[in-house]
Amino acid sequence: MKEFAGEFLGTFILVLFGCGSVASAVLFGEYNSIFQIGIVWGIGVMLAIYLTRHLSCAHLNPAVSVAMVISKRMVARKLPVYLSAQFLGAFLAGLVILMLFSPSIEVYESSHGIVRGTAASVETAKMFGEFYANPGSKAVVSMPLAMGTEAFGTFLLLLLIFALTEGCNVGRPSDTAAPVFIGLTVTSIICLLAPLTQAGLNPARDFGPRLVAWLAGWGSAAFPDNSGGFFFVYMLAPVAGGAVASLFFLYVIEPLMKRTSKTCNCNKQIN
Repeated sequence: MKEFAGEFLGTFILVLFGCGSVASAVLFGEYNSIFQIGIVWGIGVMLAIYLTRHLSCAHLNPAVSVAMVISKRMVARKLPVYLSAQFLGAFLAGLVILMLFSPSIEVYESSHGIVRGTAASVETAKMFGEFYANPGSKAVVSMPLAMGTEAFGTFLLLLLIFALTEGCNVGRPSDTAAPVFIGLTVTSIICLLAPLTQAGLNPARDFGPRLVAWLAGWGSAAFPDNSGGFFFVYMLAPVAGGAVASLFFLYVIEPLMKRTSKTCNCNKQIN
């Protein structure tokens, strides 16, 4: 129950702040750059970790939980508890955002001639789920490229989470500071990849709010295409990227770090 509560509450917080920033940007023009939205996502992640890591391991992301099982940092029997809490927390956050912004969404749609459920309503649906290419972006993105983008972004996220938290890395920050750097990692990845796919990196963050949009009248417009892109790009690819990162760290990076963790030659003068 403690771990379920931690993952539920933490995922709720990060999705609420993150998707809320996207809603403010779309409806009110409150953010003028990807960096501004990315930093809010990063702060949301940081605060969610600080709030819940004493309750659970603060994964807050199914891709992270699967990677932790693969790397033997968590037993597989806990996976259903973590995943169900994450998806439920993200769904509730999407529902709260809908409740808070529903009148403003209706005014925005009316003033811009957007009929909810049509292709044009992607402009407001992107407040909840992600799309490729990012609506409004000039990027050209195919489904294979979108899958690779999400997998690569999640690979980077997991690789840095391992590096920032594992004891074998003598260069890691303190346990107190690690959530700050994880949040900055999320911000940096969003700034790099959001023009292509909105940088989901998290199946729960994508599916929970997207389901809210689907139920609230966006229908098929809540999904990026008719070719399975929602599942392959935003569900499967992040899990695959995280899994590869866990294996890469477990069998390549960690052994190298353990060989050099006792001594560091970085500051020795080379003659």
